[in-house]
Amino acid sequence: MGTLTTDFSRVSQSDADTAFELPESGNEPRVAVHTLGCKLNYSEGDTISRQFINRGYRLVEFDNEAEVYVINTCSVTDHADRKCKNLVKQARRCSPHARVVVTGCFAQLQPGAVAQIPGVDLVVGGADKFRILQKLNMKDFRGSTVDIHHGETRTLTTFEPSWSQGNRTRSFLKVQDGCDYSCTFCTIPGARGASRSGDPEDLLRQARDLVASGVREIVLTGVNTGDYGWKGGDLNRGPVRPLGNFGDLMERLADESGVERLRISSIEPNLLTDRIIQLMASHPRIMPHVHMPLQSGCDLLLARMKRRYRSAAYANRVQAVRSAMPHACIGLDVIVGFPGETDRIFTETHDFINELDVSYLHVFTYSERPGTEAAEMKGRVPNGRRSDRNRLLTHLGQRKRVDFAQTHLGSVRPVLFEQERKGGLMQGYTDNYLRVAVPYDPLWVNRIMPIELSSVESDGSILCEAVPVDRFEAVFTPTHRIEYLSDQKLF
Repeated sequence: MGTLTTDFSRVSQSDADTAFELPESGNEPRVAVHTLGCKLNYSEGDTISRQFINRGYRLVEFDNEAEVYVINTCSVTDHADRKCKNLVKQARRCSPHARVVVTGCFAQLQPGAVAQIPGVDLVVGGADKFRILQKLNMKDFRGSTVDIHHGETRTLTTFEPSWSQGNRTRSFLKVQDGCDYSCTFCTIPGARGASRSGDPEDLLRQARDLVASGVREIVLTGVNTGDYGWKGGDLNRGPVRPLGNFGDLMERLADESGVERLRISSIEPNLLTDRIIQLMASHPRIMPHVHMPLQSGCDLLLARMKRRYRSAAYANRVQAVRSAMPHACIGLDVIVGFPGETDRIFTETHDFINELDVSYLHVFTYSERPGTEAAEMKGRVPNGRRSDRNRLLTHLGQRKRVDFAQTHLGSVRPVLFEQERKGGLMQGYTDNYLRVAVPYDPLWVNRIMPIELSSVESDGSILCEAVPVDRFEAVFTPTHRIEYLSDQKLF
């Protein structure tokens, strides 16, 4: 392993204008980008890919030969850390002489550990995530050093715009970054810095550009999406958010961007206001789908986690959504095996979720993360017990998903179909986030179609059939009806 060098400087414009010179490169150098983690990471990974494409690179799959491999990491769990190491090995097997770059949250939190992974050439922290090409230009590859470009987290004050565009059907638009919360299990504030947001005018322009490119659905994403409104670098958090609040942004994007479907990726229960719920219930372009992290159904554990709500407040938000939108999809995150989670506390969480009128669960097994308060807490839960609890809640979540789907059998809902084809079927999502499948028809790709939900599979997905126009007047907007009428030939 070679020596490590660290550069805390910012790249100049002349660096940005210098093409990266690849040894033995062809006319069209290849880059492979692999992203781990959340929807926000995927929007940023797509942005990194576009930067390379704009400089003349051809984007290839990660298991293909390439001149450059970029691994955009997550650090929510130790599994993501291990996955990063395996991806470095995979890249080296595909192209032994390629340049391997690691960026993202793992690179920001533990740059030294990343640099020690055999095969890594360049470690790029959060401040320079979107300057990878420039950093490659600056690196001298004649030696065996691993360059680390890393700054303190407190220097992460700039909002860097990002959006995914690999799939024309749906795009994840980054509206917020960073987090001011201090949950004891979470590394994200240390990886991404304080909460900061995009300017609403810039976000509106980006949304319009996505719509012009053919995107039919935009998913608003961030680290703490509902905390939208704070400017980067301004830590004086007063009562008024200088960029407006999340409800303001949602309404404006729905009214002015031209997008047909607007969806929230995730929102904290304490930030899900009555106004946001009413917007979702009343605005035809805002989808009736709420993903709201719970983490535990036990107030004692919620306090140890330093969550900003308790179980009664969470149940209140679920009831508020269900009252305003009986057909809405409601999902949650839950952690099993957090320190101090006894059998009784786990049962309390299981029973609490069982009683909630929710549609699906994402179950996460707790893993100790260096530098977090929870990693030092007493009451460690054995790994085997964590796995058992994960299986129990996963089973409960599957039952919830199937039950929610069955309540919609026989109804007609608008479905946005995707390009991907699996086993002769094409998939799509209803407005309320039910996954459906129909026989593949290339004319349906990236179209919103009226579909009758006819039968539920064991995984909660639904087999469907198309329906005549007079069956869906109540669930389609005028825009959708006009499009459907112009496409009668599809049936």
